[in-house]
Amino acid sequence: MTRTVPRRTARSAANAPGPRSGARRGKVRVASGQGFWGDDLEAPVRQVNGGDIDYLMLDYLAEVTMSIMQKQRSRDPRAGYARDFVPLMERIFPACVERGIRVVTNAGGVNPAECARAVAGAGRRAGAGGGARIGVVTGDDLMDRLDELLASGHPLANMETGRPLAEIRDRVRSANVYLGARPIVAALDAGATVVVTGRSTDTALTYGPLAWEFGWPRDGWDLLASGVVAGHINECGAQASGGNCSAEWWSIPDLAGVGFPIIEAGPDGSFVVTKHPGSGGAVSLRTVKEQILYEMGDPSSYITPDVVADFTTIRLSEEGGDRVGVHGIRGRPPTPSLKVSVAHSAGYKAVGTLVYAWPDAAAKARAAARILRERLDRLGLAFEKVLVELVGWDATHGHLAGDPPPDLPEVQLRVGVRGPDRAAVERFTREVAPLVLTGPPSVTGFAGGRPRVQEIVAYWPALIDRRAVEPRVAVDMVEV
Repeated sequence: MTRTVPRRTARSAANAPGPRSGARRGKVRVASGQGFWGDDLEAPVRQVNGGDIDYLMLDYLAEVTMSIMQKQRSRDPRAGYARDFVPLMERIFPACVERGIRVVTNAGGVNPAECARAVAGAGRRAGAGGGARIGVVTGDDLMDRLDELLASGHPLANMETGRPLAEIRDRVRSANVYLGARPIVAALDAGATVVVTGRSTDTALTYGPLAWEFGWPRDGWDLLASGVVAGHINECGAQASGGNCSAEWWSIPDLAGVGFPIIEAGPDGSFVVTKHPGSGGAVSLRTVKEQILYEMGDPSSYITPDVVADFTTIRLSEEGGDRVGVHGIRGRPPTPSLKVSVAHSAGYKAVGTLVYAWPDAAAKARAAARILRERLDRLGLAFEKVLVELVGWDATHGHLAGDPPPDLPEVQLRVGVRGPDRAAVERFTREVAPLVLTGPPSVTGFAGGRPRVQEIVAYWPALIDRRAVEPRVAVDMVEV
């Protein structure tokens, strides 16, 4: 039977007891098991079964993921979270309970409470019994408060354009504020063995457990900054252990069985990046450096809800045997604002493809694109943008690719259109297939049939005064 432990009020969660005064262990191992929704389904299982870890961190969310989940919840009030997480937990629940491994994840998406209920069911089916308690972090979803916030003087202006959110309010699909480690610490402090959050920062999934384990104070800026760097290295899964590695990628061993990274941290904030012995991939200075540089803006100001980390202070040391030491990181107090990720409808798109073969493959594809454009013009169809690419030649580098060679054996013509009028985009989808018999010769493949019209979901980054959000964070406890 699932039992909900009495709800901690918004204020009590915000003022929950801080991290414990002393470390439970001399070192804590936080394993990365998921870098995005759709990542290697076996990686978390390998992390749990491959060796000693204390925490399993699972990162499912990206900016566009929240809008997808919001659309799912609008169709089904029980949806809106990463459903892959539930069967995964059913597989690993017994091992996690037996070995004392805690799981921290943002798989809750826009419906963390429902996700927790589903995970509780998975725990019962797996026979986890009373050895697991599921903490639920809420408060990041601003959709129900959006009009109230706008009316009370929070413009949620686009950070890139300065436009106020009111201009597109009727097209907003999701609005979630990034929460940091404090609610995760509160859930762990309340006894959670599985913590399910919504739009937590990716890094907090790693440094939240470290802050709780080692009793890091809320103003321990250097310690928290070290945790942020650890979380940044952990957040993209195997990207820190040899996957997607651009430096001599061919030398990375056994990517088929790549080992995901593990952060082995001490109470002073220093840590080692490693992986399970015998697993594939590699942890080296080059793989760790590449991940550190990933999605980096101003390296001296990596802003999180809990601390601003200075990545220019990072010091790395090669320790051999797939071990890289990290230390020396400095931090400073957080900003008065929190970041909000807003997704809004921005029209419709469709993409059609045709493959042309030698001889003159590129010339045929370009002629087909011209013919298609002429037919669209004659139909009076207007679009915000029409994109023509020759996949196999200029789709990656655009005009920098220059002119294709005449002996190009084959090329895929890809034409995409974007616009506010769904009917116009729909008509475009009916104009690609006729080119097979009414255009240049040697079409060898019509990929996927008629193109599918898709709604465009655009990203709107904004800031909000943290005082409008933090008091609304709550932590529920659901016992399996």
